[in-house]
Order: sequence, then C-alpha cells, then structure tokens
Amino acid sequence: MIWGRSDRIQAGGATLEIATFGPPPGEAPTLVMLHEGLGCVALWRDWPERLAALTGCGVLVYSRAGYGQSDPDPLPWPVDYLSRHALSVLPEVLAPLREIILLGHSDGGTIAAVYASSVSDARLKGAVLIAPHFFAEADGLAAIKAARVAYEDGDLRRRLAPYHADVDCAFDGWSGCWLHPDFRTWSIKDVLPKVSVPVLTIQGDADPYGTLAQVDAVTQACPMAEPALVLPGVRHAPHQEAREAVEARLLAFVQKVLKHPL
Repeated sequence: MIWGRSDRIQAGGATLEIATFGPPPGEAPTLVMLHEGLGCVALWRDWPERLAALTGCGVLVYSRAGYGQSDPDPLPWPVDYLSRHALSVLPEVLAPLREIILLGHSDGGTIAAVYASSVSDARLKGAVLIAPHFFAEADGLAAIKAARVAYEDGDLRRRLAPYHADVDCAFDGWSGCWLHPDFRTWSIKDVLPKVSVPVLTIQGDADPYGTLAQVDAVTQACPMAEPALVLPGVRHAPHQEAREAVEARLLAFVQKVLKHPL
C-alpha cells in the first residue's frame, strides 16, 4: 500500500481498490471508512479528504469485493455476508495500520460493529456508525423492494453504473441477500453488548432503511455508547444531508477517544 494515492490491495482472496488521504499510519491515527450497501470508494465523493483535513487523521477507504473497481464477488451472497466480511476480510485491510477508528455507513456500520465486538484489537479506539442496521425491519425491506423496482424499471442502474465495474453484481448481491426469505429474521443484536470501545451512532429520523429502533439497540446494549446524534428530517445519508452537524459531532468524538492531541 502506497499512502496518499489510489492503489489496490489483496484481502479476502480478492483484489480491492483503495484510496488513502492525509498522514500515514506512522504519523497519525487512521479513520477507516466502510461504505454502504451500494457504495464504493468513488461514492464517498470528497468526504474522505475533508475528514483528513478536519481531524488531522489519515483516512483509508476501500471498495468491498463486488463493488467499485474491486474484484466481483460471486452471487448469491450469503445472509451473513456482513459478518463474514468483518471477520475474514477487514482484519487483512487493517493489518498495516496502528491506531484505528472505524467509520461505517449502513452496511459499513454493521461491519464495524461486528468487528469491534468480535476481534481483540488494541489498536481500535472507537467506532462511528452512520445509519447502521442490526436486525431486519419491514419498512427497510420495503424500501429495498422499491429500490429493486427503480433498478429494473427506472434509472437507478444507469446512475450507479459509472461507479461499479460490475453494477449488476453490486446491486444483485446486496438486494438479493436482503430480500431473501431467510433475511426476514436476520438479527445480530447479540454482538452489541460485546463492543468494548466507544461508539457514536448517527441516524436520520426519516431514514427509509432503518428506524430509530436500530439506534436504541446500540445505545442500550453497547457498554461505551455515546449519546446518539439523531437528525430530524434526514434520510439515509446524514453525512451528505446534514454534513456540518455530522462533522462537528464526529470531530468531538475523535478528539475524545484519542488520548493524545492530533
């Protein structure tokens, strides 16, 4: 990995695209950004670079297999695909780093929580979970069904295609898993009491993919949960829809969990 540029790494038996910003691991802690269910490196847009400047941390972003310019991930994806990534792939991505804060959006937030609950890693100082999910909800599944209609009959495929080398792999892997009958009873709430680092949850109260019950699950179960940031009228991308509020709270959290000044 060559810091400060776009690169490719091997993890989980696949070649993944990666980009890094700000100071390298030997000079500062690293924010590791984990994207949502239809995300990738490019869909973070300018936020990784902004966070590097805001926090003084290095920032690492990568696309999971099946997304962006990373290798495809054979279909169908298993119902436990988030946990598998957290335990089998993420440790390899994190291997070169020193102090770490995980920042995950949606699927990425779930992955961050699973890692923080299951891997003994003294380098991990905290986790920021943006619109995460820990159990299936009827409204969220309905929103994914609507997304599938928009993909098949609307313009969603056209809008996503520039960002993913195999856009059908990305969409079908994600939606096929969430809409599988076995996913209706999916729940990983049992991991939350085992998260042993500070956790900040950020959620819009108009998110079609998850209700505030997801936030309550974190704040009630995680031993070191910070008060959540709940944003009125905000949907599934708080870091885009309410950037100033999110960045202010995120910066305060980073400064709190790192025991030395940046």
